[in-house]
Amino acid sequence: MVDISAQSVVKAFEEGNNILDGLSFEINEGERVGILGRNGAGKTTLFRLISGELEPDEGSVAVPSVKKLGLISQIPKYPPDFTAEDALRSGESRLRAIKARMETLERDMESGGGSLSEYDSLAFEFERLGGYDADFERNRVANGLFITDKLRSRLFSALSGGEMTRVNLARMILEKTDILLLDEPTNHLDMRAVEWLEEYMSKFRGTALVISHDRYFLDCVVTRIIEIEGGKAEFYSGNYTFYVAEKRRRLEELTTRYEREQAEAKRLRAAADRLRQWGTENRRLMHKAFAIEKRIDRVVTTQRPHVEKKLGARFGELDFRGDEIISAKSVTKAYDGAVLFKDVSFVVTKGQRIALIGDNGSGKSTLIKIIMGDERPDSGFCRMGPSVRAAYMPQRIVFANPRLSALDTLMDETGLTSQMARNRLGAFKFSGDDVFKPVGDLSGGEQSRLRLCSLMCGETNLLILDEPTNHLDVASREWVEDTLDSYEGALLFVSHDRYFIGKFAARVWELRDGLFTDFPGTFEEFTRNRREPRQQQPRERDVRVKTPKKSGAPTRNRAERLERAIADAEAELADLAREKETHATDYLRLVELGETESGLRARLNELYSLWFEVADADAEEK
Repeated sequence: MVDISAQSVVKAFEEGNNILDGLSFEINEGERVGILGRNGAGKTTLFRLISGELEPDEGSVAVPSVKKLGLISQIPKYPPDFTAEDALRSGESRLRAIKARMETLERDMESGGGSLSEYDSLAFEFERLGGYDADFERNRVANGLFITDKLRSRLFSALSGGEMTRVNLARMILEKTDILLLDEPTNHLDMRAVEWLEEYMSKFRGTALVISHDRYFLDCVVTRIIEIEGGKAEFYSGNYTFYVAEKRRRLEELTTRYEREQAEAKRLRAAADRLRQWGTENRRLMHKAFAIEKRIDRVVTTQRPHVEKKLGARFGELDFRGDEIISAKSVTKAYDGAVLFKDVSFVVTKGQRIALIGDNGSGKSTLIKIIMGDERPDSGFCRMGPSVRAAYMPQRIVFANPRLSALDTLMDETGLTSQMARNRLGAFKFSGDDVFKPVGDLSGGEQSRLRLCSLMCGETNLLILDEPTNHLDVASREWVEDTLDSYEGALLFVSHDRYFIGKFAARVWELRDGLFTDFPGTFEEFTRNRREPRQQQPRERDVRVKTPKKSGAPTRNRAERLERAIADAEAELADLAREKETHATDYLRLVELGETESGLRARLNELYSLWFEVADADAEEK
């Protein structure tokens, strides 16, 4: 069944400038599709067309009327007194409606009326939608997306944009939406929340369209890519990694075909020129030359492939002389009595590449400021080596004079001449009139590129980056990565971009719950190391239900043993349900309990199968 159909869609916001220009595709029920394209390519416009917020200028977009569709960016209008908890509960409106009707039928049946068949049908639907576990499910989803109890009690209207987005995503999940439109869903999530969302998406049975610059998330979640380029759709039947390899293969194939056609066209033009020279007064030769020229039009069918311009600049590097780039001993920092981190100690040496990770609010940016000397620790010390020349790109980029143009800003910060500055800006994709834009009017991605451009003009042997890929589309992230690839100085960066972390980190620092972990390995090794200890530890609750052995014992005794084992297993499940309610806000404990419950349910099903076998055998004996 087709869930979304777009046929020859055209959409423009300025006359003669079509953002979407004949876009066509179909998405089947249950597909998880990534939507890629440069900033401004029309991705968000497409989502607004699918959701019905916009109408196409030409063509059509169709979604089955029976399907419930959710778009993260469409945040409902709530009453002024609505809390975040109220917003979450609004995702259970279907369950509340079913329950209200069931209660009405119960009262009617007590007085001799009502419909038992309708009640049974509603009860089945209520259970199918998880009505009996609604409180647990709401806590599980909110906890997975790090929507804390404190946040849930606040007025929804008082939340930040990122907090509203997280609550809205949780509401959509609780609504059991059939079609999810996820527009940058990981932007306001911590790494652990992103991992939770990936796990949820792996089990989601509906249809999902995802716009994301998080390449790792795309790899984990989507099974198909649609790229919007030039207002039209290009299709790739795999995840992001497949898309990258396949796009490169298609480009190489297109380039080879283009070069072959151009070589043939050149040969034919030369032949036509010779015939015209020889046959100035020979009509037959002139006619043949004309025929060859017509043939050139048929030979050349491939346009010159468009290859994105790569960053053409390198960091100015300064040789480091010494043993230690940065050293810290017993660094502790607290705010208003709450400890961000304590006893942080480390030594950074020449050329190391370190990722600093942790949840929002764990103190990553504060630790960076202490390293840079912008803040003082409450205790301990942190210092740089005497020959260290550090360059720092903060998460929130601020320019001294937002009214200055990009060109004047770069000249002012670096001392470059006008021509040198324009050349530098050109390497960072500031071309034409873009260099004269006031820096205050630049997008977040453009500001990041300008700041990076400025940093690269100076000589440095330590580069510190705080969320360097924020606001950048995939192409821009790849430009930054290409540049950093050749940097030989020490690199310390804060990031939630796991693709970026995996590419550069050879050492991982983690801040979690006030504790500092220094792991001497790659991000992949760090992640594996973090999982393995939990997998190796014995669970607090092991399922030890012995399988009755088939022997010559009387069938009745075997059935009784199985019934006792089943009763024990069901009691264990009841205990687990109570324990899950107790730990409803402890995500890690819920994951462990969920794993135990899965194993126990599988074992219970096995016991029931054995019991039925024994019961059948007993019936045959009788």
